[in-house]
Amino acid sequence: MKKMLFKEKYPIYTLEIFKNEIKHKNIDDVIGFLKSKIGAHPVGVFIAIFDHMAHSKAFNGETVEGMINARNIIFCIGKNIPSSKVMSLKPRSIGISEFEDKFEFGMLEVPNEENQATIESWIKELAK
Repeated sequence: MKKMLFKEKYPIYTLEIFKNEIKHKNIDDVIGFLKSKIGAHPVGVFIAIFDHMAHSKAFNGETVEGMINARNIIFCIGKNIPSSKVMSLKPRSIGISEFEDKFEFGMLEVPNEENQATIESWIKELAK
């Protein structure tokens, strides 16, 4: 995954996977795969799916040209609260943007390196 600063202050990780490199051909299948990973995690809890595309369209909001779908899968795989400040980073979310030929995945950097690696591995595992 590629690490970058979004708007020069938000540490995010992104990955593009073209549809010819992935066995899951639509956003529902991708979400099903990620839900299974969350469910199999020893402390994983699936929370919700947020349909950001439907939300934006309901308010005539602007969307990226060519985007077919945009959803967030919201979950938690952390068991510790080492500081009250970490609550501003929880729960976790993976943003999934679907285009005709690819998916784009994005997430805010995780404060726990092990959990960061776990989530990255789930996303990378989607590619064949």
